[in-house]
Amino acid sequence: MIWTTGKMLWQTQKRPRNPYFAQAYDFMEQWLEGSQEFVLHTSGSTGMPKPITITRTQLRASAAMTGKALSLGSGTRALVCLNVGYIAGLMMLVRGLELDWELAITEPTSNPIAGLDHAHFDFVAMVPMQLQAILANTATHNQVSKLGKILLGGAPVGLPLAAQIKALDVPVFQSYGMTETVSHVALKALNGEQASDSFMFLPGIEFGTDERGCLFVSGAVTNYQKVQTNDLVQISGNTFEWIGRADNVINSGGVKIVLDQMDQRIATIFHDLAIPNAFFCWWEPDEKLGQKLVLAVENALAKERAEQLSAEIRRRVSAYENPKHIYFAKAFAKTATDKIDKRATFQQLLKSPNG
Repeated sequence: MIWTTGKMLWQTQKRPRNPYFAQAYDFMEQWLEGSQEFVLHTSGSTGMPKPITITRTQLRASAAMTGKALSLGSGTRALVCLNVGYIAGLMMLVRGLELDWELAITEPTSNPIAGLDHAHFDFVAMVPMQLQAILANTATHNQVSKLGKILLGGAPVGLPLAAQIKALDVPVFQSYGMTETVSHVALKALNGEQASDSFMFLPGIEFGTDERGCLFVSGAVTNYQKVQTNDLVQISGNTFEWIGRADNVINSGGVKIVLDQMDQRIATIFHDLAIPNAFFCWWEPDEKLGQKLVLAVENALAKERAEQLSAEIRRRVSAYENPKHIYFAKAFAKTATDKIDKRATFQQLLKSPNG
């Protein structure tokens, strides 16, 4: 089901009976009545969820920045398939109101275009899992060309999906940002002539790194307050490569291991072995090493496959970077925005017999 609305159309519409559409309607009412502050909640993927207050000025600045960066002007028809209760979905509403878009709002699902056979859009923002579901479904795979420009955020783009994206005719971008920066402050082209391994900062964003090598940003989207992140980055000119989170670095026997980098290395192994299971690297206390690296895999593998995976990891990484144990979980814990909650997942694993 889709609810189509926009700045002008909204004024002729009654509040929808559908609770989710009514939530979007209520925010649009607040915006059009001139509310100056809005309380949003962080997703909880990198820490405890928390409420933060965002100003109208910040939201307007972010909308203008995205419209300019992706050339999305008045009349853009956009599919809104992310939860409007969080910054990524909410910003789609703000962009629609500020840039005079037509908004086709649908409740968040894993495959947001299933059943939308004849719909065409100019722009959509979604999480990688949604694009992956669209491409995996024979009924929707060929409809990707009807989505226009695609903006992915909220989670890393895995190797299998990245390979599929390179073959798409429509431009796909990955975003970098968070609730505190009011959506994205940098974009990376994943296909086409502009495809790159680096994120490019959007115009008007000031940036730098602290003594740890972690990124900080400021600009109109942050009310010109410096937002310090825990993201280790390598900056080059107006671009940066993301290394990993500083709080995802462990010390194992005196060797520092960046868990996010290990995820990327092991992702290549999963891809080469055609193992589709979700996974992540984590750690647990160890008397000898202090912290030992472990691997969590969603859904069990056959004994032979598990042994093959373990052997291939040992072959490709150093002894220090080799996970000391592989845990198997029936299902990973997720945050409210459907990101993997690694800490909660591992706590559950320790409470049950696995691996």
